Amino acid sequence: MTEHLPALQVAIGLTAAPVVMMLGRSGRLAWALTTLTCWATFAVALALFFEVSDGSVITYQMGGWAPPWGIEYVIDAANAWVLVIIGMISAVVMPFARRSVEREISASRIAMFYCAFLLANAGLIGITVTADAFNIFVFFEISALASYALIAMGRDRRALISSFQYLIMGTVGTTFLLIGIGFLYIMTGTLNLGDLAARLPEVADTRTIRAAFGFIAVGISLKLALFPLHLWLPNAYTYAPSMVTVFLSATATKVAIYVLLRFVYSVFGFQFSFVDLSMGWVLMPLALLGILVPSLVAVFQTNVKRLLAYSSVAQVGYMILGISFASTLGLMASVMHLFNHAITKAALFMAIGCLVYRLGGISLTHLAGAGQRMPWTMAAFVTAGLSLIGVPLTAGFVTKWHLIQAALEGGYWPIALLLLGTSLLAALYIWKVVEVAYFQTPDDEHAQVKEAPLSMLIPTWVLAGSTVVFGIYGNFTVNSARAAATALMGGAP
Repeated sequence: MTEHLPALQVAIGLTAAPVVMMLGRSGRLAWALTTLTCWATFAVALALFFEVSDGSVITYQMGGWAPPWGIEYVIDAANAWVLVIIGMISAVVMPFARRSVEREISASRIAMFYCAFLLANAGLIGITVTADAFNIFVFFEISALASYALIAMGRDRRALISSFQYLIMGTVGTTFLLIGIGFLYIMTGTLNLGDLAARLPEVADTRTIRAAFGFIAVGISLKLALFPLHLWLPNAYTYAPSMVTVFLSATATKVAIYVLLRFVYSVFGFQFSFVDLSMGWVLMPLALLGILVPSLVAVFQTNVKRLLAYSSVAQVGYMILGISFASTLGLMASVMHLFNHAITKAALFMAIGCLVYRLGGISLTHLAGAGQRMPWTMAAFVTAGLSLIGVPLTAGFVTKWHLIQAALEGGYWPIALLLLGTSLLAALYIWKVVEVAYFQTPDDEHAQVKEAPLSMLIPTWVLAGSTVVFGIYGNFTVNSARAAATALMGGAP
């Protein structure tokens, strides 16, 4: 069975999804089966991660068909790292989801909701493990279609509009990706990523390959919400059900960034991407604007979910900035931030989900006095907020420290100063929430609000506490990110 673990990663979720759907109105049973499925995929992800931790690579040929004729799954240090992120977040979010989903989704739609969640989760896993370019497109579509449905189930009617906006932008992104993949197939006659990497140097100096690179880069940039292609993200995160916001904020953009890295480094190669086409000089200004502008917008938000959504756009900018340095240290910092931001932002949105559960709203006016009424929830928010700012002894600090080192290594000292300045902006918008929660008096309607249920509070604190654990004991993330960066720079998918 061990040799089939790469296929099981995808098969478990895809098999469980229709079973969950058939449970109909049995919401608790649907939740239990979904929880079991998520924990099983997390266990498989951990097994694969430790299997490749020595630098080895696992290959799996679907149906016994040898690549490039058949579809191949490949696991190395880079995508094993992403699998752990997806598995961990889905596993931790499920205990949180039971009470939250029962409050925000009608009973008749809960089984449908969990079915869509499993499909979205399986799609993200499939994107990560496959070594076939067309399969990446297919799994993007599976994940995206399920995500549109999840967002549309939000109780606010604006969730439908947000889902439609996401659908339009997501469709444009995947269309661009498919066009780019088509160009690659025309020129090379293969869709296997390893085979593409071997054949591309012979035809690299053609307009078709350059066009393919452009289409793929723009298409994936839409999916990962790179500024200014981010306009779908704030509304999607704001009006989606709380559990969906937690999951998507921690996984979806991270997987898209991984796909960008895989194509840039493993398929097209460093020489073509950063030397011949000077990709770093395109990404760097977009990343800097993506850090600065959304951070400024976040400062003026009164809806806390929207505030954190714009913060997510800024955090994508940090990841892209590390890539733009075109160095091993910069790439390592970006890969590290995939994990550190996932646990940080998931903890923040979980805390917001707890507040929504008790207070019924998430504008700053709803949060007045929440620090006294829901002390453990707000303490988790503050802890994760410190990590988002990049305070020492938190996971966010480890990332920003390595990003600043990468900037200084490349001679970009003004960028290093800018990174420090944008941390102050993060402190401003986190402080807005803290000030209202701890220094304002609640109105009579919310004066007797209780703390969040333990089933929601414990997962929130698991992730909030992780931001401190991985800030103090950062060797795990540093070493894992270094191994992932080495696998990507090696050029083998």
